[in-house]
Amino acid sequence: MTFNDSARLDTSQVLGGKGGAIAGGGVGGVVLLLVYLFLGGTGSGGAGGLPFDPSQVLSGSSSGSSVDVSECETGADANRSDVCRIVGTVNSVQDYWTDALPADVGVQFRESTTVIFSGSTQSACGTASSATGPFYCPTDERIYIDAGFFDDLSGRFGADGGTLAQMYVVAHEYGHHVQHILGYLAQAQADRSTGPTSSGVRVELMADCLAGVWAHHAADTQDDGGVALIEPLTDADIASALSAAEAVGDDNIQENLGGGTVNPETWTHGSSDQRQRWFLSGYEQGTANVCNTFETDDL
Repeated sequence: MTFNDSARLDTSQVLGGKGGAIAGGGVGGVVLLLVYLFLGGTGSGGAGGLPFDPSQVLSGSSSGSSVDVSECETGADANRSDVCRIVGTVNSVQDYWTDALPADVGVQFRESTTVIFSGSTQSACGTASSATGPFYCPTDERIYIDAGFFDDLSGRFGADGGTLAQMYVVAHEYGHHVQHILGYLAQAQADRSTGPTSSGVRVELMADCLAGVWAHHAADTQDDGGVALIEPLTDADIASALSAAEAVGDDNIQENLGGGTVNPETWTHGSSDQRQRWFLSGYEQGTANVCNTFETDDL
């Protein structure tokens, strides 16, 4: 996925943070905390997840190196830099949901700030660090992303390293913010059970679907001046997003990063196949109305 070089980024939606830490509970079994939170775990009150507006990114403080978003000014910057790409994705996602959420379900969207940090930083859900991975904290309604996570996504988990694989992560986290606004996140957090049909899996697959809905409309999103933020998606872009969805499936993690044994009864996020199918469902149909995983037996 390519940003329009002349589009303007809004860094007011992000904070470039220094280190800190998220107090998180374990997930048990072989599911790593990093993936647990990315997929929607709530060990410390946060939810896993994944547009680009520098104004939507904030800077945290604590131990660790700072993340500078001041040079994230245009789409060209988003095309050359992972950090600026996060900003651009935040801008795009929030531009989309601001209009689409009230149109689709009659509920107003409210913006969420993304904190981009290196090392660790503090959130209202505890300490965020490179060990916890990207997550959404409903308490402060912020998204936390370690600037180095995308290296792990491709190098450790096996995603293809394409740009939409990275942007899928951001869009997934904003899916959790949409769920929080609609009340689904609280519903899922009230049920700490695991398994292939658990509330945890349902909330993660819904966030994948909502990420797909955004992807369907990504090329229609605009900066504050009305300039398109993102160029039309290609088949290669979609394949990249699907590679990320596959990489963070519970079965893939258990088999390739755990003990080698796949145990569906411990799942908290869904299989690779499920995550890909729900992303594609959102992408192909382009509306949040197809994403209610709590009202289907066909996950």
